[in-house]
Amino acid sequence: MSKKALITGITGQDGSYLAEFLLDKGYKVFGMVRRSSMEKFDRIEHIKERIDIRQADLLDQFSLIRLIEDIAPDEIYNLAAMSFVPTSWSQPVLTAEFTAIGVTRVLEAIRAVNPKIKFYQASSSEMFGKVKEIPQNEHTPFHPRSPYGVAKVYGHWITVNYRESYDIFGVSGILFNHESPRRGIEFVTRKVTYNAAKIKLGISKELRMGNLDSKRDWGFAGDYVEAMWLMLQQNDPVDFIIATGKTHSVKELVDTAFSYLDLDYKEFVKLDKQFIRPAEVDLLIGDPSNAKKY
Repeated sequence: MSKKALITGITGQDGSYLAEFLLDKGYKVFGMVRRSSMEKFDRIEHIKERIDIRQADLLDQFSLIRLIEDIAPDEIYNLAAMSFVPTSWSQPVLTAEFTAIGVTRVLEAIRAVNPKIKFYQASSSEMFGKVKEIPQNEHTPFHPRSPYGVAKVYGHWITVNYRESYDIFGVSGILFNHESPRRGIEFVTRKVTYNAAKIKLGISKELRMGNLDSKRDWGFAGDYVEAMWLMLQQNDPVDFIIATGKTHSVKELVDTAFSYLDLDYKEFVKLDKQFIRPAEVDLLIGDPSNAKKY
């Protein structure tokens, strides 16, 4: 009998790759989406007929309970969140409701319906913020520098709390930046490549950016979803850093993208203070050595 998995945030970058991965593993995949007058299923359009899409909401406790009762999943992957860091500054309360309290609602639903369900929480390298050590590992203290990072810290620790308090198999994958062609256009990697292409085609004349000296640990989203699955296949629930262990600056990203198009980024990229965060995260680089041991 096939295992059943519920993915919140299935229409996002990670959700779409995870759905593909689990389908290939023979899972029956359920995707949770919010009620909307406009359906946005472009990332999963090619597999939509193989997925069972259900409506529920991280802001509505009873909808989560009903959903889990109806489908009785073996595994739940909570990838839904208000995930764009800059927006968390303009909508900090909403970010907390989805990205922090929403995790508790899912865990409470699991506790009420079936505590044996395995739970994956999407934690983030943004929790480290003003980093305490380089590279960051599973024991590095958190110092988030955005409402998004703060909310992710809550989601991380509430998962640990439910694991220790209620014996729920709950794990958090602390994923560092991971990108793909399915990444939202507002994220820096896609923003750079998209606008570089527009400049090359003569549609745009410049690209406005924030801090080019920020350094990140970038990987591929298609690889990282396998790590999510592997974490739920362990004998015991353990949190892991998922990263490449290498770091690159935003300036390197910009230079690489423009050079690929035979352009000099210095002629087109302009510094714009509106893209400077109120509290900047300068350097994130993960130590994935513990995950490699498993």
